[in-house]
Amino acid sequence: MSIATLFGTELPLVQGPMAGATTPEMVVAVCEAGALGSLPSATYSLEQLRAALEKVKAGTRRPFNLNFFCHTPPEPDPAAQMRWRARLAPYYVEEGLDPAAPVPAGNRAPFDDATCALVEEFRPAVVSFHFGLPAEPLLARVRATGAKIISSATTVAEGRWLEAHGVDAVIAMGYEAGGHRGTFLGLDMTTQPGTMALVPQMVDAVKVPVIAAGGISDPRGVAAAFVLGAAGVQVGSAYLHTPEASIPALHRAALRDTAERGTAVTNLFTGRPARGLVNRLMREVGPLSEHAPAFPTAGGAVAPLRAAAEAAGRDDYTSMWAGQAAGLAHPMPAAEMTRWLMRGQSNKVGGN
Repeated sequence: MSIATLFGTELPLVQGPMAGATTPEMVVAVCEAGALGSLPSATYSLEQLRAALEKVKAGTRRPFNLNFFCHTPPEPDPAAQMRWRARLAPYYVEEGLDPAAPVPAGNRAPFDDATCALVEEFRPAVVSFHFGLPAEPLLARVRATGAKIISSATTVAEGRWLEAHGVDAVIAMGYEAGGHRGTFLGLDMTTQPGTMALVPQMVDAVKVPVIAAGGISDPRGVAAAFVLGAAGVQVGSAYLHTPEASIPALHRAALRDTAERGTAVTNLFTGRPARGLVNRLMREVGPLSEHAPAFPTAGGAVAPLRAAAEAAGRDDYTSMWAGQAAGLAHPMPAAEMTRWLMRGQSNKVGGN
């Protein structure tokens, strides 16, 4: 079954939910172009999420996706925070900052009773999750709204787990994908396959539709995903090139040099593996560091460094999430991007 049929859209394309980069305007534009726009919730307060949902509902009557993180907030670990602050202290001194000054807390909020109530109120056509699924009572409430439920899997084992827990489709997230890895059964990055290997194995392993994600940023990648048996594609990094994306100018400029700069999976900016454009902090401290405290607390100590460097026109400490193929896309409005990605592909859908 094509995901266009499953979700009630014209095109078998999901715009990837990118926390901090996706705007309601992007979601509306993608929906109006015939694909499934996705609104991420992880960095919104409850009031901000409500306001964003109201903008989306006012802008389109078409199906849209509301995305949530499902992590368990860590227990306070002052010792880990002290080790992390000590590792970053030389950079604080270099930037003229006080290494002992208070820092903001991490701001990635997990799905909970209050956000579930918003799902029940706004009733999006699709609800997607990252890092697994929420507890069954919350999941049952989402299912009762009539929403289709999808989640990311970075291995076949995760895909089978999601299917066993009742998802309507699995997002097969290859190692090439930008942003946070959807990993939830283990954080060993060395065992995670790329999209070309993961998608056909996932298609063979589960009975629900498979959505290919990772390394898909132009029509060739979309076509390849369908050849591999995907029922649809999820594209995130390409939409960073759109004027609707809310990213710093430094991030937008760095996207033009994706091939030269390269990307890497790093835990420095949040405490959990995520792929982004390589910068100074990733080269010198990581990209993966045992000093980074648990997700999402690592970002607090990096925030003052980021602010100081960005004020001076540098991206040394900026998390610039992007997939390996981000450079294949070009600046254009989100609606035009959607049509360009699906050029010649709307009738070529695979799936189980």
